[in-house]
Amino acid sequence: MSEGTPTKKAPYVVPIGPIHPALKEPVQFLFDMEGEVVKKADFAPGQAHRGIEWMGMRRNPIQIIHMTDRICGICGVTHSFAFARAIEQIVDIEVPAHAEYIRVIIAEFERIQSHLLWAGVAAHELGFDTLFYLAWRVREEAMDVIEYITGNRVNYGLIQVGGVRRDITPEQHPTIQKCLDGYRDLLGKMLNLFLKDTTIAIRCKDCGLLSFEEARNLCTVGPTARASGVPKDVRVDYPYSAYGDLDISPILPTAYGGDINGDVYDRIVVRLLEVAQSVEIIETCLKEMPEGPILWEPKLPKLLSACKKAQGEAVGRHEAPRGECLHYVAMDGHEAPAMWKVKASSYSNLHSWIPMLEGEQLADVPIIVASIDPCLSCTDRVAVIRGAKRDLMTKEDLHQLSVEKTRRIQGC
Repeated sequence: MSEGTPTKKAPYVVPIGPIHPALKEPVQFLFDMEGEVVKKADFAPGQAHRGIEWMGMRRNPIQIIHMTDRICGICGVTHSFAFARAIEQIVDIEVPAHAEYIRVIIAEFERIQSHLLWAGVAAHELGFDTLFYLAWRVREEAMDVIEYITGNRVNYGLIQVGGVRRDITPEQHPTIQKCLDGYRDLLGKMLNLFLKDTTIAIRCKDCGLLSFEEARNLCTVGPTARASGVPKDVRVDYPYSAYGDLDISPILPTAYGGDINGDVYDRIVVRLLEVAQSVEIIETCLKEMPEGPILWEPKLPKLLSACKKAQGEAVGRHEAPRGECLHYVAMDGHEAPAMWKVKASSYSNLHSWIPMLEGEQLADVPIIVASIDPCLSCTDRVAVIRGAKRDLMTKEDLHQLSVEKTRRIQGC
């Protein structure tokens, strides 16, 4: 080999996880490397499955509501909201309008605190710990208001089948409004620190690219999809609760005046602008909240009796901070559901890691992984034990298993 001819770097494998300082929850990655470049990426979740669905299918819907709050420590109301909507469709419950507005308010406060928590994590992954501390200090304002409304900072326990457990009274409006005014004043500062900092721009622009076609074909949801230009938002596409009364649109990176690149930078843009959107939604709900009861049936024995008699199946959907969350529930006239399955937002987004990571530098792996705001405890819902040696299942195999399971549920 002549002098000056570059030598080809030998490929090697770098494992990261399931426990690693760059990962906030357990997930295992395997990277085929060529020098510092990721040539091939793969991942394996499944480290945090807790069997919540199995436990829920041995309890009644009123008891399950308390469990849904604990599927995720960051977006608990997301799961209780989606589960309650599924039960309400089966039982044919009309939730009072006053309660619907309260549900939206707490859901949007949850979006604010979740996005700010993510912003702090993103800053930490970039090595900007001053911004990390600032984002989490700002997040405390939303957490304090959530505690003021519900009595808890985490696992709020606010949603009930048929409404909510606690009211938001006119006397509470000034405290909530003070928090919203504070966020309106702070948003410009947060946007400036995140989006006009040279180092953040260098690290995040053109990093972790996910094209419009890839985002659509992989069925990504939430800010991950919207940052790639896919205008997908359950609150807009299939308005539910009080969202049908609100004039909202999906937030895309173009709202900040730039082009859509589908990179880490665009995911920062979308989440920070959604904080501003949530502030406006909460203000509108406070101003337009109708009067009325907060529960369809305040007496729990009567509510449980209606649930036990119900038969049918339904899907409850909610636009969580990370995207669309689904709860499938089937009732067959017994106290406990015949089936309860959860599909969290992160489940839809994990596969986007592959195109994001391949071709990138190893040093950018932490921020790319964090950019979809993954929640593995939400995602890990199913554990499968195979008695046979067959490890690979085709699309046709999965379809056949689904058909057989549906027939068992329906008693066919």
